[in-house]
Amino acid sequence: MSLHTPVIFLIFNRPNVTKQVFDKIAQARPKTLFIVSDGPRTNHKEDQALVQASRAIVDRIDWPCDVHRDYATENLGCKYRVSSGITNAFDQVDRAILIEDDCLPNLSFFTFCQDLLERYQHDDRITVISGNNFQFGRSRTPYSYYFSKYPHCWGWATWRRAWQKLDLEMKRWPEFRDSGGLKAVADSNTEEDYWTKVFEGQFSGQINSWGYPWLLTCWSQSGLTILPDVNLVSNVGFGSGATHTTATESRLANLRTFELYDIQHPPLVVRNQIADQFTYSHVFRDPRPRIVRWASKIGKTLQRMENATSRVFRRSA
Repeated sequence: MSLHTPVIFLIFNRPNVTKQVFDKIAQARPKTLFIVSDGPRTNHKEDQALVQASRAIVDRIDWPCDVHRDYATENLGCKYRVSSGITNAFDQVDRAILIEDDCLPNLSFFTFCQDLLERYQHDDRITVISGNNFQFGRSRTPYSYYFSKYPHCWGWATWRRAWQKLDLEMKRWPEFRDSGGLKAVADSNTEEDYWTKVFEGQFSGQINSWGYPWLLTCWSQSGLTILPDVNLVSNVGFGSGATHTTATESRLANLRTFELYDIQHPPLVVRNQIADQFTYSHVFRDPRPRIVRWASKIGKTLQRMENATSRVFRRSA
């Protein structure tokens, strides 16, 4: 296999998962590869060695490839390292497949993205092509993919034309919120409230993510995402070493992947609202009953109080 679409590989400090994903990229043999790495954190002594170990893995390129290494010397954090790395790559190419160090694709993910990047390159309605399917075995279409409002980013692809609209600091959020833009996107008042809290948290600096500004950018441009009817990428990075995906019991962890080569294209470009409502209910909103959520919060609060009390006693002993 030889992939002519550029690949952007985003790595940091987890050499074990980096090797798994890089081995898949090596099988795809992209002709152009951008490797984006954040620098070590100053308050994490182990980062220096782990970052270097991760970078050493991607030095082992044994196929004809135009390699671009974008390595930060200091830690920029998730928001600025990912976004700047992607922007730097799109200064040089007009489309790319993007994969993070913990997102393990099967090989058909690469050809799926490549084929659809070509097919929809001039269709401004389409913002993202993703390899993710979070319908947990439910088929949503007789075709190979459907259209969604959710730009899932555990293995995805896009064009420069879409990325250049990124509003990283979310300057357009107040206008979008106040003009009813979020109400038009959300499928319920509950969902509107959920995303309002998320976007307000990002806007105020309580959340440090590139993903939420990108989500808002896609929504503010009425962008659609192509999602496969079967899952093509598995997040294998859930656990203590992850930045966001720390809950090892999550049903999104280590999802099974399927091959998808013979692509059947849908004749209509229409958002699948049923699939999107399922995604909100089972991926974003906490699906547990309210009393269970309350009990969990109370339990965590009591645990924090117990830990704090124990530290006080240890210091005074």
